[in-house]
Amino acid sequence: MTPIEADAPVLAPGADPTPVRLDHALEPLRLGPIDVPTPVMLSPMAGVTNWPFRVLCEEYGPDGLYVAEMITARALVARNPKALRLCRFAPQERPRSLQLYGVNPSIVERAARIVVDEHMADHVDLNFGCPVPKVTRRGGGSALPWKTDLFADIVRRVVRVCEPAGIPVTAKFRVGIDDGHVTFHDAGRIAQEEGCAAVTLHARTTAEYYGGHSDWSRIAELVDELDIPVFGNGDIWGADDAVRMVNETGCAGVAIGRGCQGRPWIFADIRHAFAGDDERADPTLGEVGALIVRHAELLTRFYDGDERMAVHDLRKHVAWYLKGFPVGGRMRRAFMECEGLDDVRRLVATLDPDARIPARVVDKPRGRVRFAKKVHLPYGWLDSRHTTHEEREGLFGDDPMDAGY
Repeated sequence: MTPIEADAPVLAPGADPTPVRLDHALEPLRLGPIDVPTPVMLSPMAGVTNWPFRVLCEEYGPDGLYVAEMITARALVARNPKALRLCRFAPQERPRSLQLYGVNPSIVERAARIVVDEHMADHVDLNFGCPVPKVTRRGGGSALPWKTDLFADIVRRVVRVCEPAGIPVTAKFRVGIDDGHVTFHDAGRIAQEEGCAAVTLHARTTAEYYGGHSDWSRIAELVDELDIPVFGNGDIWGADDAVRMVNETGCAGVAIGRGCQGRPWIFADIRHAFAGDDERADPTLGEVGALIVRHAELLTRFYDGDERMAVHDLRKHVAWYLKGFPVGGRMRRAFMECEGLDDVRRLVATLDPDARIPARVVDKPRGRVRFAKKVHLPYGWLDSRHTTHEEREGLFGDDPMDAGY
């Protein structure tokens, strides 16, 4: 793979009439041997943060952490082709951040060993925050920190593998399973004791999914309890939100998830805001159209020249890119029917290049906004904070973890 040209469209600057200011200087972070001059993280998102999207975000943004989408440990150990594709990084990505997910400590440890031995990444993040049923019903993701022994075992093993190689380990988790089963206090303490360099708290429970508004006060609580850096995550839709979170919680940095979907320039806005600069991106539809084409071209390289796969992957991004712009339903449907790069270029050429996003929808929520839902857990999961022999046998005694995607 040849280096990617840094030719992202330059977005026209705009000005927020009442920008929010940091009430204290935000210090650069050091995670093991890695310097993070601007403490901003692109949160891993399944189906979103492959290297083409990370490259776009990083070109606009600060020298932060841009984390690859979640890699299932069992799939990596099994050398699943999709897992290996997701482990790819563009040549200019430094540091290379990769997130692992798993329930079986020995499998997660083996996956971490592959990452180290094959020099796949410079930073490993552990996923304990995913709320989707297919993950939590196996005791994974945001369900796992309830079992403190299992949580500690996974973190301990991965740190033990990565630390000698100079690879810092971080962990991301949620507030808890629901309001009656809060886990973030213990998760933060254990992560720190077992050697994590930093943690990220998504300030929602599993039951809250992506609905309502995250409770930033929980981030402030964790900041007060830990000595290691805490990244805050949840409802950062614009630079002002990032500044407010830092001011209200004292967090060491922010992690951006859905807020960058269709808005990779949010990282430039945050860089300016953290530096006390009022400049904000105010892209025209023409500039966003050029970004859509570039994204399609990078995705084609990601899929080894398969344009059809690339533009199918692009569809969700196009919906996010166009959100708020005066683009009719017929045009939006036409983008969903694209089968190749020429189709994308043809449609982009018909967009009004001078149109802008109305102020009323700038920095508004995008992506999944789903409210409280039933949490799926293994039978008897909430009976104890520790796993029984039977539970471990049921979870991974015969290694039932899916090696596919």
